[in-house]
Amino acid sequence: MAKRVTPYKDSNLGKKEQVTKMFDTISTDYDGLNRVISFGIDIKWRKKVVTILKEESPNTILDIATGTGDLAIAMVKTGAEKIVGLDISPGMLSVGEKKIKEKNLSPIIEMVVGDSENLEFESNSFDAVTVSFGVRNFENLEKGLEEILRVLRPGGTLVILETSVPTKTPYKQGYGIYTKYMLPLIGKLFSKDNSAYGYLSESAAAFPHGENFNNILREIGFIDVANKPQTFGVSTIYVAKKQG
Repeated sequence: MAKRVTPYKDSNLGKKEQVTKMFDTISTDYDGLNRVISFGIDIKWRKKVVTILKEESPNTILDIATGTGDLAIAMVKTGAEKIVGLDISPGMLSVGEKKIKEKNLSPIIEMVVGDSENLEFESNSFDAVTVSFGVRNFENLEKGLEEILRVLRPGGTLVILETSVPTKTPYKQGYGIYTKYMLPLIGKLFSKDNSAYGYLSESAAAFPHGENFNNILREIGFIDVANKPQTFGVSTIYVAKKQG
């Protein structure tokens, strides 16, 4: 089970409400800060997710924790007829909707406010489900994954892109210094919310990445689970299937 980490430690709000507040606050800064913090490599990681899904030829995709829609927009290249981007933060979705409109992708991509742990879709609705840097924000990780399994059609594919912690020297030490000191500093300099990027660092460190997360996926009921570390292990792509 993932260790519970919240953005605002002195808040009386639950994690879900805190995460919504945090992302609403940083929504207009989020894309630019992402490029700075990841040195632009996050774009490459999303392209790999698209490559994986393209081989599955999904007609319908649900992108959970879609944020400002970067992955949803990139997944148009899979050839999917319908992509639904779902997020708990109206602020993030608002930024994403503007990007989608500018790219004339509104007929393909629909952005909706929703709770990843209580999906308002029928069972077996989507050929594929994706989550990019979002599962560590679930208030109840197992419940969120159970909902994903429910809405996936039999034989459907789940692809998760999430931060992870490198295990090999010197990448492990370098990552620790960067996330502990540099990441919060960058967030403090450029973001409206000083707590946000400290939380993102802490939540990444607390997340059960690698084989630990593979095992959670298997326990939920996913099959053919595999993880693919990216860029010395600072992020990981997880791929799993729903029993056909």
